[in-house]
Amino acid sequence: MRHIRSRRLTAVTAALALATSAVVGAVAAAPAVAVGPDRLPIVVGNQSGRAEQVYLYVLGTNLATGRLGWVDGSGAFHAWPAGANPPSPAPDASIAGPSNGGTATVRVPRGFSGRMYFSFGQKLPFSLTPDGLVQPAPWAGGDPTRDILFDWSEFTYNDSGLWLNSSQVDMFAVPHSVSVTGASGRTSTTGQLVANGRTAVVDALRARPEWAGSVVTRADGTVLRVLAPGKAAAAGLMSKTFLDGYIASAWGAYTSRTLTVTPFGDRPDVRYTGRSVGTSLVFTDTGGRQVASFARPSSADVWGCDGALHAPNDQVVGPIARTLCAALFRGTLGTSTLEPVTDASQFYRANPVNEYGKAVHAAMVDGRAYAFAFDDVGAFESLVHDGDPRSARVDLTPFVGGSGTGGGGTGGGETGGGDTGGTPVTGRTLVSSLNGKCLDVPNWRFEPGTRVVMWGCHGGTNQRWELTGGTVRTQGNQCLDVAWGATGNGAPVQIATCSGNAAQRWVLTGAGDLVNPQSDKCLDIVDLNRADDALLQIWQCGGTPNQKWSLR
Repeated sequence: MRHIRSRRLTAVTAALALATSAVVGAVAAAPAVAVGPDRLPIVVGNQSGRAEQVYLYVLGTNLATGRLGWVDGSGAFHAWPAGANPPSPAPDASIAGPSNGGTATVRVPRGFSGRMYFSFGQKLPFSLTPDGLVQPAPWAGGDPTRDILFDWSEFTYNDSGLWLNSSQVDMFAVPHSVSVTGASGRTSTTGQLVANGRTAVVDALRARPEWAGSVVTRADGTVLRVLAPGKAAAAGLMSKTFLDGYIASAWGAYTSRTLTVTPFGDRPDVRYTGRSVGTSLVFTDTGGRQVASFARPSSADVWGCDGALHAPNDQVVGPIARTLCAALFRGTLGTSTLEPVTDASQFYRANPVNEYGKAVHAAMVDGRAYAFAFDDVGAFESLVHDGDPRSARVDLTPFVGGSGTGGGGTGGGETGGGDTGGTPVTGRTLVSSLNGKCLDVPNWRFEPGTRVVMWGCHGGTNQRWELTGGTVRTQGNQCLDVAWGATGNGAPVQIATCSGNAAQRWVLTGAGDLVNPQSDKCLDIVDLNRADDALLQIWQCGGTPNQKWSLR
């Protein structure tokens, strides 16, 4: 599902129609063996911790008629009346939302695609032109929503089911998760933040002078939103050429080597090869025929996945363009020879670092987000889908403190009746004396063989460990493990399925050493590296700070 991007004034009707057609085109070919109710209930839960009145809006397109309008609380569609120039006020489409700790239910008719907005304390002022609805654009000068705390999720509900996603493409504002429950009773949830995740994103951007302007604060001190880099740059809040140097370097890297793009995960035989020719990146198919050429993009083109990276709704140029945009946004282009890169530990390492994408993904319990329009490349988007839905849920989760699961299960991915598979959902952090960072399973990859790293502490489930039975356990029945059962200095430390073998035995001493008795060596940060992503190994115990740990 491609993210529905907002546009202003006369462009909004065409943008929404194009985005909707892309969604429908992607799913229309799938046979509809079962469908949900005519009007799907979506429960909105409020665990935000905020006292203001919440207002809800369900706005979008009737897929049968192509008309734009709004849906009321009962699920009835209303087309917008004709607008005017200057824009005329739109009818009040607000639905009373839940108070803190409560829930409210709206219903969405099958055959509808659009957004659910939620605002705190004030209604959103919508208006109409002869060409359609004026969407909120708080990053634009003079926009009437500039001082309102609000956000939205996006969805399509048709005969092939429900697609529902949270969105950070334009901004990161109100923490919220999305869930869908199917006829089987299985619930899928995504978008849930780690404890204090919103604060972590705000702090990460404020800590970087070149990004600090993207944090927007109201006169009363309320942090309203963090603008995505494209919006911040367009508003003059960060450099418009921020990525230009990196883009030039990445583009030129393929003068002397070949880039292979496999844009379809289910069709690895479809491959295109690219080489740099002047300032263009030219692609050929397996028969040697030129199929696409892309001029070197600007920073704005990358932030918006548009311009030189415009992705038409075809089967060749569009898929290559979206893969290139994802690679540039994530910072893998230039060092890779095969795209898309699907190892998330390689993302956001380019110079300069895309701090927005990095911070937003790090704040998510499952690591998934829509930080840009094509974050679904490689399936890193915060999207849930069910072909036979019975209900859905949007939870406005805590702005400060622990995250709330609402009715959608226990975190990212799929759950059944709240079952966690016996894995711990509590635990404590293991903090290094070297740098105050936490032992971390990168990008929530709770898979055997994932090498652990150090990362700034954020309290997420990928930094939670239980010391029990002589083991150090995390999610998915995974234990801290010395790879291959090695005992020599420098043996890497990873996670592996808990088995009770000697490579998974650890003792935390009173002096703060985490010792593997089999090797009589200590858990050690490689090369005294103080940075995020520092690797772990075992090494002869020496009492140095990179071998000292505390439980918090």
